[in-house]
Amino acid sequence: MDRTAAGPHWWPDHTADVLIVGYGPVGQVLANLMARRGRRVTVVERHARPYTMPRAVAFDGEAARILAAAGVEDHLTSFGEPSGDYLWRDGTGRDLLYIDAAEVHGRNGWPESTSMYQPGLEEALIAHGKRLPDLTVLRGHEVVGLTRTGVGAELEVADRDGTRRVLRARWVVGCDGANSFVRRAIGSDFDDLGFHHEWLICDLVLHDRRAFVPNNLQICDPVRPRTQVSAGPGHRRWEFMLLPGERGEDMDSRETAWRLLGEWYGITPDDGTMERHAVYSFRAATARRWRDGRLLIAGDAAHLMPPFAGQGMSSGFRDVANLAWKLDLVLAGTADASLLDSYAEERRAHVQHAIGMSVNLGKVICQTDARAAADRDAVMIAARERKLARPQQSPFQPLTKGLVWRDGKGRRRRGAGDQAPQARVADGAGQGLFDEMVGRGFVLVSLDAPDRGPDGAGAAFLESLGARLVRLLPAGTDPATAPAGSVVDVDGTLSAYLDGIGARTVLIRPDTYVFGAASEGEPASALVDALRDCLTPAPAAV
Repeated sequence: MDRTAAGPHWWPDHTADVLIVGYGPVGQVLANLMARRGRRVTVVERHARPYTMPRAVAFDGEAARILAAAGVEDHLTSFGEPSGDYLWRDGTGRDLLYIDAAEVHGRNGWPESTSMYQPGLEEALIAHGKRLPDLTVLRGHEVVGLTRTGVGAELEVADRDGTRRVLRARWVVGCDGANSFVRRAIGSDFDDLGFHHEWLICDLVLHDRRAFVPNNLQICDPVRPRTQVSAGPGHRRWEFMLLPGERGEDMDSRETAWRLLGEWYGITPDDGTMERHAVYSFRAATARRWRDGRLLIAGDAAHLMPPFAGQGMSSGFRDVANLAWKLDLVLAGTADASLLDSYAEERRAHVQHAIGMSVNLGKVICQTDARAAADRDAVMIAARERKLARPQQSPFQPLTKGLVWRDGKGRRRRGAGDQAPQARVADGAGQGLFDEMVGRGFVLVSLDAPDRGPDGAGAAFLESLGARLVRLLPAGTDPATAPAGSVVDVDGTLSAYLDGIGARTVLIRPDTYVFGAASEGEPASALVDALRDCLTPAPAAV
């Protein structure tokens, strides 16, 4: 048994604030986010050791921002690199679609897409977790039973020798994948969209560091749809769709992998080492229920999607970033447990959008009918040549439901539900990204002087949340002259956002989404009062 956290006992004899089932990337991020907030976290993972092979190969800018909050911002470049461009071609080599992902200064202050080596990501998250005294990880243990109690749940776990013990927790979160034990305990099935295909993936470490132009290539060839992409520094992935009549058990072999690599790309064993080959089948599905009492699910336990928009793992990170701060407020007694209903409400809408994107892309890519593919190619080429192609749909969507400021008719107010852009800011001590310079949690950002901010009960409420009040000074201001509690908007990013929504003040939630904004003439205290009304205090800590 591997116990991550240092401490006086091998076995946690306390009641955990949060017990997480599953210690893949999503469980690792949630564990770090909660333990960094000082919550006692126990993780149960059935595998004795981390999986050492790559699976996911990319995450987006918002996911990078979440990973920074989980403590690994200094390691992102060690296992990741900007994904760069992405080109679609037809079977004859004609260009269908070109996407150029921004490498720097995306909306979240990180590259819009990062190609990564997943074992390196997990190593960094696990290493940070080992430094958190409130985090205990129990490897080689599987949950075999769950009993709800009046104050949480008891989980019976068995080690590899069959020895059983009981763990207690106030809240349980299942990050335990598509076959989730916790989802079954909730009694939730998947709503399946019925879109699925099998692909053979081949992960290689090449002997040289040759440049690939484009860096990511999708071949929409009805003869054999196929993909080649960066999989992080020094790593590369090729994927081949299985055709009608081909069986996964027949295709999943090293010989088949090298045959296809040689046939389509001229890649041979002389060019590199094959780390992994596997046939995987993707699905498009969402769990019907994400919460039942003190049981919740996140990541693949709650949703499955095709890989074509690169949103599977990133969506899981968004799940736990949304969940962590809400669960923390409920544990503190600052908010009622009903706040957690907004978790599923907000995240389901985002996930359904991401799944829809993935399915639409997949229907274009996975076409094996030659006549239909020819029609598709003609339309896409004509649109590209005439510059009529619609901009690619973004995975970033505002919150339309849940915890945002609304007017008397229930409509979202200006800015409410936006994701706040991450600016580069400066003060007398230096310059950096907003999250790092200001700190995380609730942040009230204003163009106005502090004396126009909330006072009295409003100020006390913000203090109870650990919120930060920040005055934003315009670009060009000398940081050395910035008074305490102020930062200079170096590139004008946040100022431009406020101007775009006609606001002087914005209240940002801990997951970087905007609760609401106040314009000229609207007191910031109205924002604070609205948030206080939404966070109905519990009579006592849960």
